[in-house]
Amino acid sequence: MRQIFFAAALFLPFSIYAQVQLVTEDEMRLSAAQAGGIVGGDDAPLIPRAAPDIGAPLIEILSPDIKGMVTSPAKVQLRFRPESPAVVRPESFKASYGAFRLDITSRLLQFAKPTQEGLVVEQANLPSGSHKILLEIQDSAGRTGTQLLSFTVQ
Repeated sequence: MRQIFFAAALFLPFSIYAQVQLVTEDEMRLSAAQAGGIVGGDDAPLIPRAAPDIGAPLIEILSPDIKGMVTSPAKVQLRFRPESPAVVRPESFKASYGAFRLDITSRLLQFAKPTQEGLVVEQANLPSGSHKILLEIQDSAGRTGTQLLSFTVQ
């Protein structure tokens, strides 16, 4: 069985690379089946639970380029943009995978540390197919920003 691994550089005086299993292939297939989609299909919905808060921080996806096919391994780089005077609360970062919204935050945070500016994962090794990750971050005013990271790995 293939496994999904994220390798991330920590923000230390030197770079440390390590691997963490983000989601299993079984979790990916179960999520797609629950959503009525098929692995590799694009019809598995994953939407935020409510309308976004006005003035909530934005989560920008700098890489990978999710407009087309993503190759593995891929660098994942996010930028957090709060509305002034609020600041991002990095400890509030959450990541949920697939239709079941499997909480993968602790798996990811073992090796990637969010800052007020964003988050960088140097290498994400993912199996072929469609992936949907719901990202969330809060600001000091208590507003929650969300962004759907939806992409297909070839």
